[in-house]
Amino acid sequence: MKTTTAERVSKHRERLKAAGLRPIQIWVPDTRRKGFADNCRRQSRMLKDDPQEAEVLAWMMQTADYDGWR
Repeated sequence: MKTTTAERVSKHRERLKAAGLRPIQIWVPDTRRKGFADNCRRQSRMLKDDPQEAEVLAWMMQTADYDGWR
């Protein structure tokens, strides 16, 4: 007898739960949406000469752990 997709998904989820995992849902920006790239550019330009942005970026570069990435 053939199982339905819903039954296979249910069994898969049960195995994951038995392994101690739980599902989560994350909503992220839709990068395919019209105007997304333009909005990114606009926001980036707003931060271009911002002193706080420069300070944060400098801190990130100092504290970043690049081991194994280069």
